[in-house]
Amino acid sequence: MRKSSVRRTCAVLAAVTSLALAATACGGTTKEDVKDEGGKAATAGKADPNAETKKGLTVGFLPKQVNNPYFTVADKGGEKALGELGSSYKEVGTSSGTDTAGQVSYVNTLTQQQVDAIAVSAQDPGALCTALKQAMKNDIKVVTYDSDTNVECRNAFISQASADDIGRTQVQQLAEQIGNKGEIAILSAAQTATNQNAWIDIMKDELKDPKYKDVRLVKVAYGDDDAQKSFQQTQGLLQEHPDLKGIISPTTVGIKAAAQYLSGSKYKGRVKLTGLGTPNDMRKYVKNGTVEAFELWDPAKLGELAARTAVALSSGQITGKEGETFEAGALGEYTIGKDGVIDLGKPTVFTADNVDDFDF
Repeated sequence: MRKSSVRRTCAVLAAVTSLALAATACGGTTKEDVKDEGGKAATAGKADPNAETKKGLTVGFLPKQVNNPYFTVADKGGEKALGELGSSYKEVGTSSGTDTAGQVSYVNTLTQQQVDAIAVSAQDPGALCTALKQAMKNDIKVVTYDSDTNVECRNAFISQASADDIGRTQVQQLAEQIGNKGEIAILSAAQTATNQNAWIDIMKDELKDPKYKDVRLVKVAYGDDDAQKSFQQTQGLLQEHPDLKGIISPTTVGIKAAAQYLSGSKYKGRVKLTGLGTPNDMRKYVKNGTVEAFELWDPAKLGELAARTAVALSSGQITGKEGETFEAGALGEYTIGKDGVIDLGKPTVFTADNVDDFDF
């Protein structure tokens, strides 16, 4: 069955997904959240890496939230790549980042429209599964990007960056800025945040390297991704540790709040700050000397890789199986990892030299 029974099955699907939604909480995920949930990445057939790249495909992008600057940049990256590949792009989605029922409805709509592939940033790992599995039964390839579903509900997941890269590069940045010597602290989000804790564990492991023998982590503070609390936690760190040389904040809310505090204090320029932030949030702090460098993945490249993966799947060049490789244009060659995860690459580092080149 190609897509001939789509309209008949979607009516049944709507009833089934409403039941699934009743028992499923909203919230985004990354690969770290789903890696232990079991199941295999959805694969079918055998890959032919030499297969011709199909043209005239239609790929539907379903971001977590439309008109969100981050996803606008990401999806434009996908649109550009599809244009280069001779295929068509369309974007649908909800204006709320927590309208999981709306996302399910849009998956059903794209299935009815018989698109060739869907690229979705899931608001919830499980709630979209019934709809996405039905799409795959109708030979629609499913790629998740930025925020994953359960493994069995898609063909591949485009991960922003590996946890290892995110954790280690932030330590490397800060250590260089403080001359590999002095006390440092970490300003995290919630104490229970899975990805934050994974990154912090990797930071601690990186600090075991002998080259950091004179760098000492004195505290991990938690701002709960609340701007005011993160601001207060930054103030508290500096009061408690007056000799502090640097702070890592691997959360966009935390790093912005920390920069805000530092920029108006006597510590500006004396205490170094890095972490994960967006160029639009951090631009003024880079330009006024509060922050030398920070990092995040490039969402345009994330969207581009999602689009190129969708076309490679639709062309039969890959199936989503671990170990398969494919060319992603100027992004280079990628190898599919465990459970169909594809890491975009190392995070992009933003400094005064390039921060104005980005708008998100």
